Amino acid sequence: MRIVHATGIDGARQARGTVVVIDVLRSFTVSAYALAGGAGECRLVTSVDEARALVRETPGAVLCVEVDGLPVPGIAISNSPTQIRAIDLTNRIVIQRSSAGTPVAAAVESDVIFVGSLVVARATVQACLLRRPETLTLVASGDFPEDRACASYMEAIAMGEPPDIERLLRPLRESDRYRELAAGERPGFPSTDLELSLVPDRFDFAMPVDKEAGYLRVTARFGGPGTFSN
Repeated sequence: MRIVHATGIDGARQARGTVVVIDVLRSFTVSAYALAGGAGECRLVTSVDEARALVRETPGAVLCVEVDGLPVPGIAISNSPTQIRAIDLTNRIVIQRSSAGTPVAAAVESDVIFVGSLVVARATVQACLLRRPETLTLVASGDFPEDRACASYMEAIAMGEPPDIERLLRPLRESDRYRELAAGERPGFPSTDLELSLVPDRFDFAMPVDKEAGYLRVTARFGGPGTFSN
């Protein structure tokens, strides 16, 4: 199996084989907590207008939106796992728009797509390996140390090597950005989001993507023979 690393929308457009789009802080961590909290699915869109339109036509939907990492006025939830897990999401649909993860996922042309983050990393790799892909492309949504760390963590698992998550996350933890986030200084980004996002393998499901008219549909799929096969 060939493992390819890519970054951003350009990398997503060139991605081949089985593709995993990674956004640790915080889009696909939010998706994982939403699905673990009982949501039936997450629907990914690329703009705020699309998100607002989709929520109007989706009864009981929960809107989760940010622009450039910041809250959008009038929208209560801003891409935060802390906020999303505080809501009763049983059988509800979460509509997500973010500045990195959702547009990058939308740019992938492959027919086999997963979205992922550290909290579902091992389950995601296991789901990919069940397909026996010739190529596995790991796309970091942005040029961020946590997305690169997650991609390297996934690669190690795929290759049967023991991943050192503390070493992989060191560039993030030593950055000014991390210190700002840990201090709770960014609007819409509670410091608890870091702890919730950076614990690997918290959940035992992967998040495959289905392309629908106007959005990407993300669901939770648990492992096992045949579970992830088309």
